[in-house]
Amino acid sequence: MKKVLITAFDPFGGEPVNPALEAVMRLPDEIDGVTIIKKEIPTVFGKSAEILCQALEQEKPDAVISVGQAGGRTHISIERVAINIDDARIPDNEGNQPIDMPIVEGGPTAYFATLPVKAIIRDLIDAGIPTAISETAGTFVCNHLMYAALHYAAEKQPDLKAGFIHIPYLPEQTLDKAKMPSMSADSVADSLKVMVRTLKNS
Repeated sequence: MKKVLITAFDPFGGEPVNPALEAVMRLPDEIDGVTIIKKEIPTVFGKSAEILCQALEQEKPDAVISVGQAGGRTHISIERVAINIDDARIPDNEGNQPIDMPIVEGGPTAYFATLPVKAIIRDLIDAGIPTAISETAGTFVCNHLMYAALHYAAEKQPDLKAGFIHIPYLPEQTLDKAKMPSMSADSVADSLKVMVRTLKNS
């Protein structure tokens, strides 16, 4: 494991920040000898997948971890599966709102993450970071991007390890959201460092 691409979305849904982007940009350029490539991704159907695939083509990483906000979740959520459907409850950042549309026409119904999910969860829990497996990445741009990464891997780079994590709001995002759980950007960044070390050793 020599290079890991870590992506994060820009703010969406009226939020002034995206905790994923805040956390990813805190990462160093190298973790235990592994080069870290950080990439901001627009919260836009189609365009997000295009930019991700361009980065994968250009950087040729050994693994890609995409990170997204899931307000209301209490843990770092390691997504297990991406499904081949876009079904947007709200518009994306360019006003697109697909309903029941396939991400890849004729593509597989779903892809399972190829990250070592159980090993990541074990190591995160050992590090004292609240973590759980999630069985749904939703049907918004997060799922769209996870599916795109795994489809790219299946078609072009079978040894690429790919997956997605959802993270809670930042504390400052919950000031007007009573009783909503949160996690600091530093804690999320720490979790990503653990994930990179797990990938390196798996």
